[in-house]
Amino acid sequence: MTTGSDGTHFAAHGSFINPDEKANRLIHEKSPYLLQHAYNPVDWFPWSEEAFESARKRDKPIFLSIGYSTCHWCHVMEHESFEDAHTAELMNETFVSIKVDREERPDVDHVYMTVCQMMTGGGGWPLNIVMTPEKKPFFAGTYFPRESRHGRIGMVDLTRRIKELWANNRHEIFQSANKVTAALRQIPDESPGDSIGKEVLDVAFQQLVKRYDQKTGGFSQAPKFPTPHNILFLLRYWNKTHEPKALEMVEKTLQSMRLGGIYDHLGYGFHRYSTDNEWLVPHFEKMLYDQALLALAYTEAFQVTANPDYRDTAQEMFTYVMRDMTSPEGGFYSAEDADSDGVEGKFYVWTMDEIREELDAEEADIVSSVFNLEAGGNFKEEASSHRIGTNILHKKKPLSEIAGDLQMSEKNLNDVLDLASPTSTLTTVNLLLL
Repeated sequence: MTTGSDGTHFAAHGSFINPDEKANRLIHEKSPYLLQHAYNPVDWFPWSEEAFESARKRDKPIFLSIGYSTCHWCHVMEHESFEDAHTAELMNETFVSIKVDREERPDVDHVYMTVCQMMTGGGGWPLNIVMTPEKKPFFAGTYFPRESRHGRIGMVDLTRRIKELWANNRHEIFQSANKVTAALRQIPDESPGDSIGKEVLDVAFQQLVKRYDQKTGGFSQAPKFPTPHNILFLLRYWNKTHEPKALEMVEKTLQSMRLGGIYDHLGYGFHRYSTDNEWLVPHFEKMLYDQALLALAYTEAFQVTANPDYRDTAQEMFTYVMRDMTSPEGGFYSAEDADSDGVEGKFYVWTMDEIREELDAEEADIVSSVFNLEAGGNFKEEASSHRIGTNILHKKKPLSEIAGDLQMSEKNLNDVLDLASPTSTLTTVNLLLL
């Protein structure tokens, strides 16, 4: 929580806190994520024996909610449900509620993410689990809206349903919880397996070939994650076999991501994932580990191909991390929030009017051409009012080709973009990538 100059209190993600509201138990925690929820009307416990003992004494199921401080959908669910007095009242009547920061307790997160994936086939954050006081889960999911919609149960209806089942069908709940717990115990431990032979590597390569998107690269449909571990595997597979398809998939994917809106063309660094197949519309959160793994991928791609675009991308990522993700004390921040002023991506999108206010007419025209800006915005599929008329900066081709289209040399085009960029006064980290 932060305090403004006028004494106004704000949560870490920027939402207003009424100082007259009563804090819950999370006010004594150190985690930024838990402190974000310290003034919720939900009677939150931290993960503790006190919480489970309370559930046993009060004969209530546990509602476990796991997230982290820069998680956009965690913020959305908090605002819709956990800050809502009516929803909180239902939750307090029905559950003993526990909040966990996955960055503080990765061990707890790992167990219950495995449960969610077993029960639903997927996972993500916020991660929400309903379980018995003995920690046996019987319901799992990720984001729930406050009210049921579009086939997704809402938090209000879910709470009422759990309350009814706990009162009238507890035997069925215990049967389900015991089955889930038994299945969890059957998962083998993570001890080292046998050495991997050529056959396994060949199978992995063929599976990536089948999943590969020929049009825009990557290895899935939307939402599309960068998956640098696939790139690193393919680079090693190519180095061992000289299979041309392996390097082709690497280059197409790296080039498409670097040109797309998933890359921050002004401030540098990669966003978390693309919500579409074209790498255009990102989920605007930035994660430290994504920068680390993608920097390895682009560095190794440069070592293999000598393409300077890969070198430049890696250097720009290092610049971003050292500038924005390094604390004054010398440590690294784990993530950067997608939300600005309570709006996802507001910091990263531009209207044409904003561009023309910052640049002269010639610069604005060049920037608009390079980054494909439109007067009506390129968020055409979005209904959200805050995105009407806004643009995500992205390229459709390499800068050398764009320079030819504009009848400029690549050096002159780079000079214009450097002058127009807010990062032009910063020195890009120059590392020897050999």
